[in-house]
Amino acid sequence: MKSIVIAGTHSGVGKTTITLGILSALKKRGIRTQPFKVGPDYIDTAYHSFIAGRKSRNLDGWMLDEETIKYLFVKNSQDVDISVIEGVMGMFDGLDSRSFTGSTAHIAKTIRSPLILVVDGSGIGASVAAAVLGYKKFDEDVNLAGVIFNNLGGEGHYQLLKDAVENSLGVKVLGYLPRKLDFQLPERHLGLLPIYELDSVKRNFSKLCELIEKHIDLDAVLGIADIPEIETRRVPLSIKPLGSAKVAVAMDKAFNFYYWDNLDLLKELGAELEYFSPLEDKALPDDVSGIYIGGGFPEVFASELESNEKIRGEIKKACQLGLPVYAECGGLMYLMEEILDIKGRPYRGVGIFKGRTRMTDSLQRFGYINLEFLQNTPIGRKGEQTRAHEFHHSVLDVDEEISYGYVARKAGRRDEGKSWPGGLVKHNTLAGYAHIHFYSNPQIAVNFIKSCLDYKTKMRRLR
Repeated sequence: MKSIVIAGTHSGVGKTTITLGILSALKKRGIRTQPFKVGPDYIDTAYHSFIAGRKSRNLDGWMLDEETIKYLFVKNSQDVDISVIEGVMGMFDGLDSRSFTGSTAHIAKTIRSPLILVVDGSGIGASVAAAVLGYKKFDEDVNLAGVIFNNLGGEGHYQLLKDAVENSLGVKVLGYLPRKLDFQLPERHLGLLPIYELDSVKRNFSKLCELIEKHIDLDAVLGIADIPEIETRRVPLSIKPLGSAKVAVAMDKAFNFYYWDNLDLLKELGAELEYFSPLEDKALPDDVSGIYIGGGFPEVFASELESNEKIRGEIKKACQLGLPVYAECGGLMYLMEEILDIKGRPYRGVGIFKGRTRMTDSLQRFGYINLEFLQNTPIGRKGEQTRAHEFHHSVLDVDEEISYGYVARKAGRRDEGKSWPGGLVKHNTLAGYAHIHFYSNPQIAVNFIKSCLDYKTKMRRLR
């Protein structure tokens, strides 16, 4: 089994660019590759999936325990030649300053994978060896097996840094990327622009592949990638079909933030997933027993979403009839009466909840949270708990007395004690800002399928 983790000294050092380039070059060689992303990010995984031709998966060391991480890693790497895991932030950046839980180093140790450190080599010479030594010695249980430099002036600069690291530390230097690249990944407020919107960048991935082939030793990368067999002592739950239920999943340019392991788990529990577009489709799929609306960028496509009155009307009617509906972040925004874009322009939403979401130019909430359900909802029963993540620029204004589905408590020492109510509940609909990885508590997925099956049974009795 082969695997590499691509870590960085800090955010913006070039992890994503180098990961995408390596994925592209491996695919060109015909090497079957399974991509992963450390942490909760949705957009990087979409890029991975586009290039590798396989759905990229998230390995989040805070939302998921170590046995679950190993289970999902092995489960998704069964039929490939190598797994490539892109790290998050700096190599040791985790939950807080005292805990490396959720960090790239944590994941690398959990799956016992060699790690390649991406280092910005601009403006430095032999001193780079001291920096790499610090990362190597900080936690010697991490197998720091290689280094790739970014932002170098040329071959002479590279040879200087390579000689310093290899001769001083014995760590393999695998290559570099030059300072001036004819390739750039454009960004939006939540990170990279979604791959759905990047036809021009898609065409440029061939240029990135050429740069990787020219400047990075892929054979050496493959040579350090061997890992021992991972024993998974348990499956996170006894996964078996609970019954057949058709679930409509919103999937288009406006809504595409999903953990693919969530969708797979729903299918393994009996769901028949049918994708629909709130932008393009005029009706929901026939005979659905539930709706799942993930996050995305509804504020960017608010005009088009408003224009599709028929699908908004169908979703509203379904909610009012008690269909189980679960909506996350962008899905919450869509179910409100109005979405206000960054300029304050209002656009009509589905209107299940009275009020609006307003886009701002700053991050409103970011980070890990613990959820405790305050009442029975389509996905959680009163008293049940799960871990989740929030990351959004919009604020919520509710114009009615509302029932909340859960209380969110901030994770980490710095914000210990901070909490707030979340998850709007009406009819059989739950809509909140929290993004939940179902494997944090698989009972969440079980509850949702049971809610769908209950609704299906109820509708049959009424016919």
